[in-house]
Amino acid sequence: MSKRYKIALIKGDGIGPEIVDEAVKVLDAVASVTDIEFDYNDYLMGGCAVDVFDTPLPQETINGALESDAVLFGAIGGPQYDSLPKDKRPETGLLQMRKELGVFANLRPAIIFDELTAASTLKEEVVKGVNLLVVRELTGGIYFGQPREKLPDRAYNTMVYTVEEIKRIAKVAFEQALNRDKKVTSVDKANVLEVSQLWREVVEDVAKDYPQVHLEHMYVDNAAMQLIRDPKQFDVILTGNIFGDILSDAASMVVGSIGLLPSASVGGKVGLYEPIHGSAPDIAGQGIANPIATIMSASMMLRDLQEHVAADKIEHAVKEVLKEGYRTKDLSSFDAKEVVSTSEMGSLIAEYATK
Repeated sequence: MSKRYKIALIKGDGIGPEIVDEAVKVLDAVASVTDIEFDYNDYLMGGCAVDVFDTPLPQETINGALESDAVLFGAIGGPQYDSLPKDKRPETGLLQMRKELGVFANLRPAIIFDELTAASTLKEEVVKGVNLLVVRELTGGIYFGQPREKLPDRAYNTMVYTVEEIKRIAKVAFEQALNRDKKVTSVDKANVLEVSQLWREVVEDVAKDYPQVHLEHMYVDNAAMQLIRDPKQFDVILTGNIFGDILSDAASMVVGSIGLLPSASVGGKVGLYEPIHGSAPDIAGQGIANPIATIMSASMMLRDLQEHVAADKIEHAVKEVLKEGYRTKDLSSFDAKEVVSTSEMGSLIAEYATK
């Protein structure tokens, strides 16, 4: 008897609908050769929700997400929404959704494909073999800290972390490290920030429960430098919300393209799976966006649903398509046999996933 999963689709703005459609195409393909089925429901979030409901996150989207087995999300935002009040901004909807789902852990893998080492601006010997994971705390820190205010002559935000918030994200990082190379690099700014001093103390306490995992601490400015100098030294990078936001984007350039990197936001009742890139409104509707990050996010979703065979098929298909020399426009300069559209890339990966 096949397993059925209820998937909430939040396509969002810009290239969001295009890339989510390709991920769905691949999910349906892999479902056709495995013992699983998907029921999809579409919901609005971001600028498109503002246009229809005058809010970036309607209650029906929250309810639909909480009633699903997983949420597959594209991207939000666009220049037409930049002047809106803060409570109407698309980004506010995404932050609220993370809070509603309780997804406090953002997992962002950065793995370089052998066929795309030339896509990185770094030397091949520096990037070949890079396989790291950024574990970013997602629902605390300066993005959510109170008080916060913008005044005519000044503005301020507050970085806040509790012991429990640090403890639970640290546990996620150490658990991930157990299945990898058993090394955690905790990134903070403990030389100048009291919140980072607490972070370091709690992480060291959690580390006592994982004696087989090596823990090191690194200041965020040094971590940014080391990520470029020698990215292969990292296995699992554990860090807070704002530092993780910045470092994971830097890691995307280490491996060549932000269009390749997926993410999973977990820890609550329902996981949220999305590419780490934005809505790219400048290329929306042109059929040139790279759907691989979203397709790989769907693979991460399947793994968390314990559908490892299906996830393996997707990941193998992506590698084979790249090995065959198919590239979207963002990667067209790197050993491309054929430059394909967004839809064509999705179809190729779907085809390979059924083999």
